Parts: sequence; structure tokens; C-alpha cells
Amino acid sequence: MSDLTLWDSEYKFMCVVWESAPVNSGELVELCKEKLGWKKSTTYNAIRKMSEKELIKNENAVVSVLVPKEMVQANESENFVERTFDGSLPSFLASFLGGKTISANEAQRLTELINSHKEG
Repeated sequence: MSDLTLWDSEYKFMCVVWESAPVNSGELVELCKEKLGWKKSTTYNAIRKMSEKELIKNENAVVSVLVPKEMVQANESENFVERTFDGSLPSFLASFLGGKTISANEAQRLTELINSHKEG
């Protein structure tokens, strides 16, 4: 399995890739220049690094996605909750809500989500 932990700049690069793939590497250089302010060499280094992490592949100058955005987001979220809240999802939610209220519809959607992920 590839390493799904990304630095902020790597995640921003991957967002450009997810939005555009499959994309010609030259076109990706232009997109990264426009959206991230990157130089050509920075983009090619990112292509190499993300290829080594097996998140993308670069074949015949076409960059395509190997790992979907949702998988990386799930990994990042899990790592955040583990690192910041000792893995406690209730502690995370209490902190996230921080006294805010949610709508009845949002509460219902959260209840359905929780029920669909219960053990047993």
C-alpha cells in the first residue's frame, strides 16, 4: 500500500491532479504554475515524489491517479483524530461542534452515518 500521508504542498498538488487527471505533464506544469505559483521543476519533482508514493503514475507524459482523493482524505482524517484526540471520535466531535448547533437534518444524517458504521 502506498504512503497516504501528505504534506500540505503535496495535498495541494494532488488536488490539482485529482481535478484534472488524466492530464499531460506539460499541461499539469501550467496548471500548477497558475493554481499554486510553482515552477516547472517543482511540479516535476512533485510528479516524481507522488509517483514514488504510488499515488499517481506518469506514463508517456500523461499523469493519472492511482489513489482516489476520498482514500487520502479518510487517512488524513484518521491520523488527525488519532494524533490530536487520542483516537477518540466523540472528543473530536465535541471539540469540532464547540457549542455550535446543527440542524435536525444534519443530526439525522449523522445518526444514520453512525448507525451504518456500528460494530456487530
